[in-house]
Amino acid sequence: MTRERRLLSVQIETYQKPKKGNTHCGDSLYIKETDEYLLCVVADGLGSGEHALAASSSITETAKRHHADSVDELMVKCNEAVKNTRGAAVAILKFYKQTYEFAYNNIGNIRFYLYSPDGMLTYPLPVKGFLSGKPQRFRTQTFSFHPESRFLIHTDGLELKEVKSMFSKPLSIGQLSMHLQNSILSNNDDITYVLGYLMT
Repeated sequence: MTRERRLLSVQIETYQKPKKGNTHCGDSLYIKETDEYLLCVVADGLGSGEHALAASSSITETAKRHHADSVDELMVKCNEAVKNTRGAAVAILKFYKQTYEFAYNNIGNIRFYLYSPDGMLTYPLPVKGFLSGKPQRFRTQTFSFHPESRFLIHTDGLELKEVKSMFSKPLSIGQLSMHLQNSILSNNDDITYVLGYLMT
C-alpha cells in the first residue's frame, strides 16, 4: 500500500539591502510557485551598483521566462543570458512538491542550507567561479527532503555563524527573518536572502 503524498504549501520571507553608499542592489532574486514546484533563483552580479544589477537581472529575467525548465536547462540559459555583462554568481533551487525532492545547482559564493525537522542540516558546498557566458559544465545535485523543513539561501553579503543553532530555535519564519536582519553588523556588500518553510 502506498501512502499518498500531500502537496506542500510554502511560506517565504525575503530581504535585500544594497551595499553602503549604493542606490542599486547588485543582487536579484526570483521566486515562482506552482502546484508542482517551487523555484528559487538568487543571483549576485559581480561588483556592485547598476552594472552588477544588470548582470544579475539578466539571470532572473531568464528564469522568469523559463521557470518550467529543469535546473540543468536553466543554468545553461542563464549562462547564455549574462554574455556582454560583468557576469554573476547564481544559485538555482527547485523543490518538487509531489516527490519531496529538490534539485540544486550553483556557481559562486551563494550559500544554501536546508534544516530538516529531525535536526539534520543539508549544505551543498558552493562551486567556485561565476557565470560569464563562456561554455561551462554544471552539476545539479538532487536531494530528498521532509515536510516541515526550513531553508535559507543567501548571497555572501550576509555573514552567518552557527546556522544549525539558529534553525533549531523555536521561531517562525518571520521571527527568523528578523533575527537575521538584527545579526547584520555591516553592509560592505549587497545582501539578499530567501527564507522558506515547507509545510503540508
